[in-house]
Amino acid sequence: MKRILITGGAGFIGSHLCKRLLNEGIFVICLDNFFTGRKRNIENLLPNPNFELVEHDIIEPIDIRVDEIYNLACPASPPHYQYDPIKTMKTSVIGIINMLELAEKYNAKILQASTSEVYGDPLVHPQVETYWGNVNPIGIRSCYDEGKRCAETLVSDYHRQFGLDTKIVRIFNTYGPNMAQDDGRVVSNFIIQALKNEDITIYGDGTQTRSFCYVDDLVEGFIKMMNSEITGPVNLGNPSERTIEDFAKLITELTKTKSKIVYKPLPSDDPTKRRPDITLAKKVLNWQPEIDIKTGLEKTIEYFRHTIKI
Repeated sequence: MKRILITGGAGFIGSHLCKRLLNEGIFVICLDNFFTGRKRNIENLLPNPNFELVEHDIIEPIDIRVDEIYNLACPASPPHYQYDPIKTMKTSVIGIINMLELAEKYNAKILQASTSEVYGDPLVHPQVETYWGNVNPIGIRSCYDEGKRCAETLVSDYHRQFGLDTKIVRIFNTYGPNMAQDDGRVVSNFIIQALKNEDITIYGDGTQTRSFCYVDDLVEGFIKMMNSEITGPVNLGNPSERTIEDFAKLITELTKTKSKIVYKPLPSDDPTKRRPDITLAKKVLNWQPEIDIKTGLEKTIEYFRHTIKI
């Protein structure tokens, strides 16, 4: 039986990936230090004999025989990665070195979950994989942005220097069930505020744009990338772009909330535009998102209705 390690496996995206791979008859090792991951995300998987949970921080080396590694370990929302920026950087840099060493030892394939934040506040729109980005190396978001950029460098160098079978995907805004209530991302913020009939907070004037991809679509892209012959990087996201203000209005319609929309100052280095060019993913992976924003949001809203206390 194939053995697959998922670091950050109890997190939002990782938990969905664990479930999908288990359903395919694969032995899944979920590794998490539970800094942002939650045991409740994978509780229903624990009875499965093909599922193993390992509590561990990838900053420290670990020796587990595996055939494939999906490296998702890193806090991904601004409040979480800014809480301890040095640890965030260590997770991205030291953590990926440890995972690459593990992959080399067992001749395992490894996929690095990178991010659209490597493009920074982009001067190219939509963002293509050949764009090198516009990133502030000393800002409050740099621990995450530059950590992920450095991780991409390390993955690429292990591939070139040691012939390791590596993959890089760049994740754009993703949403769905198992999102943390306190992660500070726009989808969870807006939905929770709407369900509680609180003011829906927009940072900036609302004209900044985002593109939202449902988590099941992203997981499908992960698996197709791992099973492909290419190294990447490859953008994975939904190219359907909308303003934050329009998105807030959509949330109010779907939740039938009494909330009002309010505006606050835009945080430092917050990107004004974000939209993936997925031409490459379509061509080499035969992948594109299938779940429309309304369907995905309805599933996400239903999840939060059952998990938050109103």
